[in-house]
Amino acid sequence: MNGRHGRHGRHRAALPALAGLVTLGALLSGCGIRATEVPTDFGPAPSRVRCSLGEPEGAGQGERGLPVQVFLVCGPSLVAVDRVVRVADGATDARRVLVAQGLMDELTREPTDPEREAGYTTRVRQGTTVTGPRAGDPEDTLRLSTPPAELSATALAQIVCTFSDSAAAEGNGSVILGGPDDATPRRYRCTDDVRARPGAGKPPSTEATGS
Repeated sequence: MNGRHGRHGRHRAALPALAGLVTLGALLSGCGIRATEVPTDFGPAPSRVRCSLGEPEGAGQGERGLPVQVFLVCGPSLVAVDRVVRVADGATDARRVLVAQGLMDELTREPTDPEREAGYTTRVRQGTTVTGPRAGDPEDTLRLSTPPAELSATALAQIVCTFSDSAAAEGNGSVILGGPDDATPRRYRCTDDVRARPGAGKPPSTEATGS
């Protein structure tokens, strides 16, 4: 008898607790909140938006030089970053090569701390230099110390996109590049696909001939 009464007592004691749970569930549903037994964790907020930079370093400080944009790698794409290069005055052809070397110097140096924190990198090797055309080259040819064919697809894309719309080229979205060897220079184009997927393949190019 005592066993049966004990069991019935426990059942009666559980009923109010069950009713309380049902009532709580109803209240949560009425408030538009769904009850769940699984904790929700969205993780910590990111400390910096990827590929997003604040005001460029030196902005508003009267830094003298030629304002330029260089293309760095961020995620799977190329992203333009504002820089300033110092170029001495001189003849047009000489100045064009100096601008190209200034751009190359910016491409080869390590990204700044804010750029690294935002995910920017570069694939262009330090020590890369630029010279002007040889006899028989188109007059706007730029010859690199490393043959373009030996550069990685991403490094070549950075150079092509940086040079193509700068004072180092004609400003028509293309640039003629050669190397230190006797290979015929080629005209490379910076396209939307190149900027979006620089590692997918070398920038499109055609052979450039004539002075």
